Amino acid sequence: MTETTQMRTTPSGGGDAPRSPEFRLAMDALQGLRQDLFHDAFAYRPLPLMTTDGPLTRRLPSRLRSYAARLPHAVVVGAALIALFGGSVASGALGGPAALLSGLACAIPVLATLVRPVGAFWMSMAATPVVAVLLGEFGEWPWLPGPFICHLTVLVIVAIRTRPRTAAWMWALTGAYALVVETLFGDGEYNTSAPMLFLSALALLVVAVRHVRREAQQEVTAQQTVTAHERSRRTLLEERTTIARELHDVVAHHMSVVAIQAEAAPYRVENPPPELERAFATIRENAVAALTELRRVLGVVRAEDYEAPDAPQPTLADLDALLANVRDAGLSVEKAVTGAVRELPPGVELSAYRIVQEALSNTLRHAPGATARVEVSYVLGGLGLRIVNGPIPELTLVKPSPGAGHGVTGMRERVSMLNGEMTAGPTDDGGYEVAVFLPVTAPTEGEA
Repeated sequence: MTETTQMRTTPSGGGDAPRSPEFRLAMDALQGLRQDLFHDAFAYRPLPLMTTDGPLTRRLPSRLRSYAARLPHAVVVGAALIALFGGSVASGALGGPAALLSGLACAIPVLATLVRPVGAFWMSMAATPVVAVLLGEFGEWPWLPGPFICHLTVLVIVAIRTRPRTAAWMWALTGAYALVVETLFGDGEYNTSAPMLFLSALALLVVAVRHVRREAQQEVTAQQTVTAHERSRRTLLEERTTIARELHDVVAHHMSVVAIQAEAAPYRVENPPPELERAFATIRENAVAALTELRRVLGVVRAEDYEAPDAPQPTLADLDALLANVRDAGLSVEKAVTGAVRELPPGVELSAYRIVQEALSNTLRHAPGATARVEVSYVLGGLGLRIVNGPIPELTLVKPSPGAGHGVTGMRERVSMLNGEMTAGPTDDGGYEVAVFLPVTAPTEGEA
């Protein structure tokens, strides 16, 4: 068995040498450091108000609840007062301008976390040597009591307002600062680096765990929302299938019976009059047309991948056949067309036909025996429709049937889909009027 070893040589000339994984990892880390703590470090990021829908704040009165929303701001201000006290009094310099300035140098970074959190971190780092110079004390180097409180508070607040990676970078820079200062200026005696690093690491760990827990809760909530949506969608599909089956079993059966009875009825009467034969023929045609429409709708309801049949959808050119159909049903209706008749987009043609159909059907149901008028207006910006019927005659023998208002709702949905306008309501003489305008965008030169 022969072992072959391939030697890879790096060209000595130009060209980029392959980078090791360690080098790329280090570059990514430096890029994260620059993005978290250097890029727009002093950007304006105000502290948002606290939500008041928690289990405790929800029980408070409305007036106190508005104040509770600013509780985080009050906590930061309180921490700034403690840092002010630590910088001016606890450092041992009682009174004097130096004590006041050192207190302000410790309080200002804490207050800056309200509006510029990352910048406040750099301000607290700078406050440490500034306070030492002002007070002239280097015994508890590098953090005196005031800067110690200030820096630890800033680390916690900034970690809460940012992400765990930013907190890790702040802690690393704090440790590097302590190491450099002790190496250059330390006297080997007591220093505050170890307490600072220990307490800050413990506090930042708690904040990081809080961040991770909150993100996990948000992810779980998002997954639950998606699951609920999918469950609702599946329930809807099952309900649609049930409705389709019931429609097919009940409505289609009865409509088939109507069509068969209407076809057989003239043969059961000896010498039926022509008017009766035409009436039964109209009933059968309407029943067959309704069955065809029903099967088409059921196909859409039953399957998501249903393909619509190739039969053309009705347009305004079929309006005369619709009017003839309702005249055979006993409705006296007339039509008036104004403007230059032209071909409109298919969606507008279909919606206009369905609106007229629904309006005349409502007239047949709710105003039997009344007269109706259909006005179609071809205008420059679109199509106008007006369907109006008169009052119910006093001597009519047919009673109006009640409705649930779904017809008018369906017309409004069609008009809204096309960004049109619609008004529907009773007229002064006791009738009913439906007025619709469907806008039609003029085709551009490229579409013409």
